[in-house]
Amino acid sequence: MSELDEAYQRVRLSGPERDGWLSNHAPMAVEALARHGHGHAVHRWLDGYADRLEDRPRGIAPIAADEWRDPLGDPVRTGDWLDYFDRELADEPWRQVLARWWPRLLPGIAAGATHGVIRVGHAVRALLDQQTAPRIGELGHGLAYWAARWQPLAPPGAGPYLATDPRTALDAVPRVPDQRFGIRARLAQLADLPGWPAAAGTVPHSEEHASRETTADEDAVPARLAGIVHAAVVRHGTHGYANPVMLVHAATAPNAVLRILPALPATLWADSLAAAWAATAAVTAAYAPATGRPAPPAAPDADPAEVMQHAVDSAGPHAIKFADAALDAYATTSDTTVLAASVLVP
Repeated sequence: MSELDEAYQRVRLSGPERDGWLSNHAPMAVEALARHGHGHAVHRWLDGYADRLEDRPRGIAPIAADEWRDPLGDPVRTGDWLDYFDRELADEPWRQVLARWWPRLLPGIAAGATHGVIRVGHAVRALLDQQTAPRIGELGHGLAYWAARWQPLAPPGAGPYLATDPRTALDAVPRVPDQRFGIRARLAQLADLPGWPAAAGTVPHSEEHASRETTADEDAVPARLAGIVHAAVVRHGTHGYANPVMLVHAATAPNAVLRILPALPATLWADSLAAAWAATAAVTAAYAPATGRPAPPAAPDADPAEVMQHAVDSAGPHAIKFADAALDAYATTSDTTVLAASVLVP
């Protein structure tokens, strides 16, 4: 059994949250560590995180297959959702379960400050690498967490909007006026934010194909998502100082969707792109400062291996997840700016 499967076994009886609403980052962090060659550090990292784990919540009443709408978004039913997806994944192949539930869950992409989709993204990447029982179980936990915390964003506008690149689109996202409270209070303000419909509806194009892409161009979706991830990582280097932990999710949420695409029917890709961009725009609106700071210098000879090692040394789960996203962005762009930005997260 691999270090990752052993880690999944260790946390399988833990709940998706602690202290009432804080996300359990263990399954996401250990997958990122194993992915980038730090499997040897997985158990040591889990030992240090163990006091943040809480027991898996008990169910209240079973959720029937045709009665899933009412408990959707009800965190009190988290135990029921965990039991539900245990049954679903025991009876059907995981890809079929994912394809059926993806369009149901996608409109609530803000679930758990986007940790629902992020956790599913890590699980799917692990399953695409190797299908094992612990990985299927972890996918069920991710889907259950997403369902229990399902939270839609204020809807985007219908457009049409002028084509724009990801960085320009991020710069155009308006800020919510009251940034004193948590993410739920901040996201609630999007409905009354005048610039939100246009910001959320202007799904960026990848720069090299902006003249010919449309939202429905399925072949372009992976490149467009990768462009959003790259832009969000780079922007974190200039704007992340305001809230370095929460702004991480502007990059890790669309990166999760990008990882899940290969396991989904292509007919679901366009909606996935639109939802991923809305999540990035929402996190940006909620936490980005009004002005940026100079970006950290990018070293032409930077070593990508040092990025994850720095995150391992910090032991912070957000540092590990952000380094993971930065390394993905570097792999597609060779832009050392993302490596410099990645070390700013505690």
